[in-house]
Amino acid sequence: MAAMAIHLPGADVMFDPDWLEAGPARALFDALRDGLPWERHRITVYGRTLDAPRLSCWIGDVAYKYSGTLFEPHPWPAALARVRERLEGELHGGFNSVLANLYRDGGDRLGFHRDSEPELGPEPLIASVSLGATRRFRFRARAGDGTLGLDLTHGSLLVMSGGTQRNWLHAVPPTARAVGPRINLTFRRVLPR
Repeated sequence: MAAMAIHLPGADVMFDPDWLEAGPARALFDALRDGLPWERHRITVYGRTLDAPRLSCWIGDVAYKYSGTLFEPHPWPAALARVRERLEGELHGGFNSVLANLYRDGGDRLGFHRDSEPELGPEPLIASVSLGATRRFRFRARAGDGTLGLDLTHGSLLVMSGGTQRNWLHAVPPTARAVGPRINLTFRRVLPR
């Protein structure tokens, strides 16, 4: 992987802006946009249950509970199985699931959070592949005032591991800019309960 380290104290973050070439990334985007059973998930935020401000699809070998909702997995499409195999070869992560998110336009978003569910373990490895329109990804320190913005481009790979989830929050804020659709794939290993 020709990735660069992103300096965040107490975190282990790598970024490769060209992990997938443009043609294969476009083919994967089209296959997933048209082929996945996209859903509007219900999530609980600060005690309120709301429609998520994006479409999602949970895929994998195990169910996963986050934001107060249990998600049963859809089977692996062939296109995603190939991406998982490549990530396995490069990261040795034992990925058994992926959350696919479809951001339809600049209004679709993901608020600040950390992936801290017990089923992910104390220092989860999360591999995030971006397809389609470029969106700004924000890191914010849980303690102190550290922040960092990173543009996630078409075909890029962001890898978060070590203490990243313990020490940092992350988000994809809305934008008023006219942007096209984006698919984000967050590969992870969910441990049995």
